[in-house]
Amino acid sequence: MEGTISPLCIRSSSSLCHFSSNVSLDSHRSLGFTLVDSLRPTNLVSLRTGNRQLFIAPARGALRTPTLTAEEVKDVPMPKIDKSGRLSSPRAARELALVTLYAACLEGSDPIRLFEKRINARREPGYEFDKSSLLEYNHMSFGGPPVKTETSEEEDELVRHDENESKIEAEVLSAPPKLVYSKLVLRFAKKLLAAVADKWDSHVVIIEKISPPDWKSAPAGRILEFSILHLAMSEMAVLETRHPIVINEAVDLAKRFCDGSAPRIINGCLRTFVKDRSAAATPTPQALKLKQEVSV
Repeated sequence: MEGTISPLCIRSSSSLCHFSSNVSLDSHRSLGFTLVDSLRPTNLVSLRTGNRQLFIAPARGALRTPTLTAEEVKDVPMPKIDKSGRLSSPRAARELALVTLYAACLEGSDPIRLFEKRINARREPGYEFDKSSLLEYNHMSFGGPPVKTETSEEEDELVRHDENESKIEAEVLSAPPKLVYSKLVLRFAKKLLAAVADKWDSHVVIIEKISPPDWKSAPAGRILEFSILHLAMSEMAVLETRHPIVINEAVDLAKRFCDGSAPRIINGCLRTFVKDRSAAATPTPQALKLKQEVSV
């Protein structure tokens, strides 16, 4: 095994796939993500992670309307875990919003309703969440290129490490959100999803223009990438988070959860989006001249 390149150590896809393993794309022709449809509430489809079923209980209530201001999440360094032992960083909120939006698009359901349903879902009898996994959970685990190992022992160790990270990731992403995320994160995630729903129709048109042709020709295969674009564009447009922060976060999410050139393409799409928004907001010389004439 000397000099072996071990592809088993590449995390080219992530535990987001757990949320869609039992959802057939063919059974959802109105995916909510054909680049032309709006998000519409439909009957929810059960999703499973391991032996746990998600989104199965009727909602018993709803989160209060978020009162989080944009300033609370801009340029504020936050610890990964708060005093209650829950994830508290903005990255965790964006990740939770992405997981929810991705599942909603597969189901053709409303992401906010799905979010609330998961928040209020009853825990399965006997279920316990090991909070120590939050300390081991790595938001910045991006996989990478094939790793060259010199011995079979090194290869086995890399495989074990990869399997352990995947297990922790699946455990965290599939756990009841109230056990994993702080109240601030839950409010921010819901605010992101509300922004996506608010801007969905207008952003579908923009994504149609700025995304590459091969993505548009097979949108069902790019649901995750389009979800990241929607989240990032909506955060900039509605929450008005500074675009360097949002673009960096979107690229990191793409590195974690997408394959191939997706991070680079998402970066380019979002920079085009920012450039076009800035151009649209800048008055033309003709408009400035007209304004001066009116003021006189």
